[in-house]
Amino acid sequence: MSSRPAGWLTGDALLAQAARRPDAVAVAAEGIPHTYGELALAARRLARRLQGLGPERGGRVAVQMENSWQCVVSIYAVWLAGRVVVVVNPQTKEDKLAYMLADSEASILVTDREPPASGAVSVIRADEVDAVTAAGEAELAPAGTIPVDLAAIVYTSGSTGVPKGVMMTHANLVFVTDSVVRYLRLGPGERIFNVFPLAFTYGLNQLLLAVRLGATLLLERSLAFPTPVLERLRAHGATVFPGVPTIFATLLGLGEAALLPSVTRVTNAGAALPTQFVAGIRQTFPNALVYLMYGQTECVRVSYLEPELLETKPGSVGRAIPGTQAVVLREDGQPAAPGETGILHVRGPHVMAGYWRQPELTARALSEGTHPGDRVLRTGDHFRTDEDGHLYFVARSDDIIKTRGEKVSPLEVENVLYELAGVREAAVVAVPDEVLGQAVRAYLALTPDADMSELDVKRHCRARLENFMVPRDVVFLPDLPKTETGKIRKQSLREAE
Repeated sequence: MSSRPAGWLTGDALLAQAARRPDAVAVAAEGIPHTYGELALAARRLARRLQGLGPERGGRVAVQMENSWQCVVSIYAVWLAGRVVVVVNPQTKEDKLAYMLADSEASILVTDREPPASGAVSVIRADEVDAVTAAGEAELAPAGTIPVDLAAIVYTSGSTGVPKGVMMTHANLVFVTDSVVRYLRLGPGERIFNVFPLAFTYGLNQLLLAVRLGATLLLERSLAFPTPVLERLRAHGATVFPGVPTIFATLLGLGEAALLPSVTRVTNAGAALPTQFVAGIRQTFPNALVYLMYGQTECVRVSYLEPELLETKPGSVGRAIPGTQAVVLREDGQPAAPGETGILHVRGPHVMAGYWRQPELTARALSEGTHPGDRVLRTGDHFRTDEDGHLYFVARSDDIIKTRGEKVSPLEVENVLYELAGVREAAVVAVPDEVLGQAVRAYLALTPDADMSELDVKRHCRARLENFMVPRDVVFLPDLPKTETGKIRKQSLREAE
C-alpha cells in the first residue's frame, strides 16, 4: 500500500468503496447499519443541495451534529460538493458557535439542534438531511477540488481563550489516514468503534480510516451507559477500539462485564495512559495489540509505540508515524541529547496549512523545512528521547509547574499518584503561592472502596518524588471535570482556586 496516495481527495475513497463493494456496511450508527452504496448516494444528494445553496469551491459549511448517520453523510457531502467542512462539537454553546461561524465565514450550518437566532447562515436541519438524501438529485457540478485545497477547519482551544481554526488540506487528511492504516496494520474487514465526536480529530480519523479501508465504523454517542454499547460492540464483533484514559478507567471499573475478546487493536491518544492501566487493558482486550500514540490537532497524529515495546519502553509514545519526522530541539534550535528535555518539532505531509485568519499564530507554529513546500510544526510540547530515539512526553508548555526555582512535570506526579490503590482519576495543576511562586496541587477521584487521606497521599509521594514535586495539598472530588472528548479539564481545576 502506498504511503503517498497522490491526487486523492477525502471524498474519493467513499466513491471508490461504493463502486467496489456497495453492499458492504459502512456505518452502524448505534447499531443501525448503512452500506457504502447508501452512504455515497446520500452524500451526493446532500452535496447537490449544498451546491445549490451557495458558496463556490472552498466555501465553508459548518456541521454541528451528534455522532449519527446524518453527521457522516453531511461531512462527506461537504467534501463531494467541493466545500470546506467546519466541524463543530455538538456540545458547543451558542456564543462559541456564533464565533466559529463568523470567524470561518461559514454560509451554511447543518445541525440537529436549535440553530442560532442571528439568521446569518442558511440552516439545514437533520430532518431536511433525511428528506434530501431519501429522494434528492444526485448529479453534481464539477467541484474542481485539488489535494492542496482545504478540506476541514477544526477549532481547537487557544492560549488566549479564543478558539483557533486549524486548516487541514485534503492531502493532509489522506496522508495521515494512510499512514495510520500502515502502522496499525489494518485491513478491509475491520469493525472500528468510535465514541468520540466527529468534530474531534481522533474521532474524525476513525471515520476516515473506515472509509479508506472499506471497513465498518461502529458509531456511538456516549459511554455514559456502557452496557448497551458493549453489547452492540460484541454483536458486531468490534476489532478496533480507540480510547483515552478516562474511557479505559470506566471499562476497567466494570471488570469482566467489559470483556471484548474480538478486539485486535487498542489505541490510546488524547492524554498519556497511566502505566498502571496496561495490565487491566490486556485483561479487558485479551487478543489485542495495544498502541500508545501522541498527536495534535495541527497534524492529527505524531507518533506511535509498537505494541511489543509496551513493557520495555514504559511511558514512551514511540517514534514518528510512517513518512514523517519528529525531533526534540533545545531552545537554541539544536537537537536535544537523549534524556534532555526540549520542544517537539514535527515535519511531514500531515502538518496543517496554518491557523485560519491567524497569520501571527501560524508564523509562530510553522517554519519552512529543508525542502520546497515542507512545513515544520513547533508543537510547544516538552519531550525527551531515550538512547534509541523513542519519544517521551514530559508536559504541555502551559502545564509545566515552576516551583522553588524547579520545573515540575505534572505527568510525572500523576503517574506516582496512580500507583496508589483506589485512585481512579488524578490531575496535577499549578496554583499560586506567595512564597513558592507556584505550588503543586493534586486532584483525585477515588474508587468506591478506597479509603485514603491527604496525609496518605503525601506520604506516598514523598517516598517516590523529590520534595519540590510533592503536592502542597490534595483535593478529593467525586469525579474530575472532563472535556467533551473525555480528557480531564485541567483549566477548570486551575480556575477552582
